[in-house]
Order: sequence, then structure tokens, then C-alpha cells
Amino acid sequence: MTQNPGIDLRTDWFADLRINTPAVERRAATLPTRRSLKQDHQAAWLLNAVRCIDLTTLAGDDTPDRVARLCAKARQPIAPELLDAMGVTGLTTGAVCVYPTMVGPAKRALGNSGIPVASVATGFPAGLMPLDLRLAEIRYALDQGADEIDIVITRAHVLQGNWAALYDELRAMREACGAARMKAILATGDLKSLENVARASHVAMQAGADWIKTSTGKEGVNATLPVSLVMCRTIRDHGMRTGHKVGFKPAGGLRTAKDAISWQILMAEELGREWLTPDLFRIGASSLLGDIERQISHHVTGRYAAAHRLALA
Repeated sequence: MTQNPGIDLRTDWFADLRINTPAVERRAATLPTRRSLKQDHQAAWLLNAVRCIDLTTLAGDDTPDRVARLCAKARQPIAPELLDAMGVTGLTTGAVCVYPTMVGPAKRALGNSGIPVASVATGFPAGLMPLDLRLAEIRYALDQGADEIDIVITRAHVLQGNWAALYDELRAMREACGAARMKAILATGDLKSLENVARASHVAMQAGADWIKTSTGKEGVNATLPVSLVMCRTIRDHGMRTGHKVGFKPAGGLRTAKDAISWQILMAEELGREWLTPDLFRIGASSLLGDIERQISHHVTGRYAAAHRLALA
């Protein structure tokens, strides 16, 4: 995946955009039923979800030791005896996502594993800090060794239709990220309408976001299939206009193996199998991995493991 270079702001791409919300909701409701995945096929899709997870801890009581335990889980996300039984080797999560002050401990814990460290920044989760401080936080995370930066937008720019201000803010963040890849968190639960979600998605991609991400996980409503469907279709539209592929990251609210499969079906149906890779698809999650491992255990052994045997960290 090459870095998104961005383009000049083109409001004409979305100024007259209208979305049929009931139609979106109907389409989203059918997605989990469109493929019947059983046994080995289901297990394969679940293992693919694992390699696309940004394994995340964004708690106020995070410590270096907790982050180190999370990184150990990222390096060995599924019990080795289960992977051996399936003939699978080298499986890791897509990344580890932490606060900027935890980037250093994460980098040390991951060592030469090749797993990227993503850091939230720019006043996460609200983003209501002066721009120079938000940019300084990006630079701090990069100095600590972050490979990817998950930024948050100013929701007020979207609610007021101030697309130039949103674009300029995102462009400054893109420049601050340098060679690191940037995920733009739209906080869709705060944006009030699917039209606003689509417009914000277009502006983020035009400004150079490498992934667009649904949520911080801290809003009242986080990732949903209807919102994700709209964002995927803006990714498709942007790609048709520019030739550049932008990734997608649902975050917040994905907790079950069934969720992991539903969102992968969405990617396959709307964007194609190419988007079923960590370069173009990430799942922001913490508890999700535990349920996936539980389902994998059932697939291999025929019984569900106790939750304490599959602890995350």
C-alpha cells in the first residue's frame, strides 16, 4: 500500500450528495446473511480477521507492563497448539494501538516482530485542543517510534459544513505524520447524518488519509454496518476518481467473531477481496480477539475453552 498523496479540496464531489438511509439500512441488514461460512471456511475468515486487528488499549490506567502483555498477545494472538492443529504459522495481529506515552514500551515489547505500533494523537478522543498542540502530539508519538498515527477530526467543522477548515486541519496533520501512515477517525456517532459521514470521508481522503476510521470507541454510538457501508462506498468513489486505494477501519463495538465476519463480508462485497488484507483493512478492537480465539478453540477441539484460559493480557 502506497501512502495517499491527497489532492486539492473538491467539494463538488459531495456538495449535492444525498443518501437514502432506509435503503442503506436494508442493505446493511442483509450483509451478515449473504455468505454461509461453516467449519474450515469460517475458521479461515476468523484467522484473517486476527491479522487485521489493531489490538488496542486506550485506558486511563494503562501501564508499560499492561502494554507489554498486550504486545505479547499481538505476537501470539492464538494459542500455539490451536495454530499447530490447523497448520498455521507466523500469525500476528495487524498492529498494536496505544496512547503516545505508551509507544516506547510497545516498541520495546514488540522488538523485531515486524508488528507496527499505532498511536492515537491530536487530543484523542475529543480533538478539542489547539492545532499546534495536536501537531506536537503527532511529532511526539513519531519521536517515540510510532509507525501509524490515528488522528481525530474536529466534529464541529463537519456539523457546520466548514469543509475548507476540516481539509486544512487534516492536511496539516498529514504533513506532520511524514512517512507514517495516517488513519482519520471521523467519530461518526457525533456526525448526526449519513450525508455528513460521507462528506467527512471524502474530505479526509482528499487531504491524504491512508485509512478512514469510524470511531474512537468513546462515543455513544461507534462502528455500525450502515455507517461502514457508506464509508466503504466513498472509498470506492474516491478510488474511481483518483486511482488511489484508501483503507478502512471500523472501531468500537466489534466484540464477537460474528462481527468480525460481518465486516469482512462488507469489505468483500463492497470493495473486493483486496480489502481483506492488513494494508487496507484494520479492526480496532480489544475484547474481539478473545471471542475469535474461543471460536477457533471450538473448531479445533469441539468444545469451548473457559474464558480464563484465553486471557487477552
